[in-house]
Parts: sequence; C-alpha cells; structure tokens
Amino acid sequence: MHPALRVVAERRYGVFTAAEALRVGYPHPEIRRLHSSGRWVRLRYGVYITADDLGHARERGREHDVDCLAVLLALGRPHAAISHRSAARLWDLPLPRDDSGPVRLTDPDRWRRGQGFLMSRAPLAGGDVWRAGPVRVTSAVRTLLDCAREWPLEDAVVAMDAALLVGRTTAEELRSAAAGAHGWPGAPRAVRAAALADGRAESPLESRGRLRIVGSGLPGPELQVEIHAGGRLIGVVDAWFEDAAVAVEFDGRVKYAAPWRGRSAEQVLWEEKRREDELRALDIRVVRIADADVGGRWPVLERRLGALLATPGPATRRFTTVRRERGLRRTG
Repeated sequence: MHPALRVVAERRYGVFTAAEALRVGYPHPEIRRLHSSGRWVRLRYGVYITADDLGHARERGREHDVDCLAVLLALGRPHAAISHRSAARLWDLPLPRDDSGPVRLTDPDRWRRGQGFLMSRAPLAGGDVWRAGPVRVTSAVRTLLDCAREWPLEDAVVAMDAALLVGRTTAEELRSAAAGAHGWPGAPRAVRAAALADGRAESPLESRGRLRIVGSGLPGPELQVEIHAGGRLIGVVDAWFEDAAVAVEFDGRVKYAAPWRGRSAEQVLWEEKRREDELRALDIRVVRIADADVGGRWPVLERRLGALLATPGPATRRFTTVRRERGLRRTG
C-alpha cells in the first residue's frame, strides 16, 4: 500500500476511501482488481479496508468500530455521529440480549435509512458528541438517554448502572439530561430509568435483582454495605435491609467462571462460604439470588424474602454497618 494511504488508514483501524486511494495514484481499474483479488475488502460503496487489516480488527474486537466508521465515511455527513445501541457498544455498555440491528446514527439535519444503517434526525449539542478513536460518537450521557427512550426499562437501567459504576457519567448528569429531553419521543421512559439508576450495582444481575425487589413492593435495599465485627471487616454485601438485618448476595456465573484478583473458582467458593458462615453467626440472614431467580422463579424468591423482611433483626447487634458511596469495578 502507498505510504500516504497507509498513514490515512492507520488512523482509522485500516479504513480508507476510494477517493483517498485515487489521490495517491490508484486508478479505478486497479482498485477493482485489488477488490476482486480479495486483497482489498469493500465495506461500503467507496469505502475499503485491506483483508489483513480487517483480520487484525476482528482479532482485536474492533469489527464494530470498523462498521461504524465505514458508514460514517460512506454517508459523508460531517455532523453525524454514531448513536443509540451502536454508540452503547462503542462505550462498552451492557446491551439487550438481542443485539441485532443496523448501525445507528444521529444527524442534526437529516433522517435517512439505508442498507445496514438508520440515521435519526435530532439536535446534537456541543457536549453531545465525542470521539472514540476516529469515530464520531454521541457522549455517554446522550447515548444512555437515546437508548433509554427506546429500550425496555430493565435494559436501560442496567446500562445506566454500568456507566455510573465506571464513571462514564454521574446520576445528576443523567437525570438532568433526561429532564431536558422533555417532549422528545420516549422521554418519559428515560426519566423513569434515570430515577432508578444506581452506580453501586456491580453487575447486570445486581441491577435486575434490585428492580425485581423494588417492583415487588418490598423496601428498597441499600447497596454495597460493609459489615464490621470484632474490629474487622467481615465482608461487603451486595444489598442490605437494615431493620431486618437481611443481606442479599447476587450470584452471577461470571463470579465463578471468571474470578478476579487471580483467584480460582474453588477459592471463590470457599471464601464465599466462610464469609456467609461468619455473617450467619452474627444473626444476619443471607439470601442468595441467581440469574434464574429474577426470571420465572421470582415468585418463590419474593415470598421468601418478604417473610424474612417481615421479621425484625436481632435486638442486640454484634456488628456495625457502613454504606459505601460507590461500587467497585471488578477486573481480572
């Protein structure tokens, strides 16, 4: 590849346009030959990437970035930005289970639907547009707002909780943005999601479980509460009901399938058992909630949890609690 074209491509995960190739001396017949030979891959009309660069992008998990960039270059709309679900992927936010659909964009001046993309027409204020590498993308707050206007409430809250946990935005920014979208299609849905968001939830299961608890008419729990006894930290429980002294632990499979801090699954299981034994020895009731429990098995769990909350905790407490202000992002 011509070095000048290589410089352009390297800034965009390997993506370049036919016009850029023409400018450095590749005539149309040669571009067609490179494409037909498989050395260049056409992503969109007039937008290419070499086969090697496409392979590298896939290996690095950049295929979605490449698709988004190709759509932006093909449309040639300088003020458009990747948005909605497509932007949520770029921000590495949890997505609904059905992640199919076209590349989504927002343009201040034009609506358009085409093969593999949907461009909405909506205002984009100065702070609404960021860059994810070479890709123009809506800000985290605007992305969450747009998604919440379309997604089911649970999916929107899961994404908002995740964004708050890693510091992509704040609860105040979310609620302000949702209130400022008054009159937009789906704005009330975004307001409801923002009101329920809580960045102390450390996993999608914790978010879904909290919504199940609240939706059942049970008291809202405190999240990420430290339990101290004998001058030391016994553990941090995912959710806590103070009056009943009931701790809720959310058991997602990832905790055991991909343990963090270099521990094995066996170590995690052993540590969880020892911690739960210590909590129960302090007269704390512990409820464990798994993925299946927030689905069809919820009525059974709801009755059990309701019965526990109806019974006061120990009159004399041998432990103290401290509410954490932030959740902890778990990494390997």
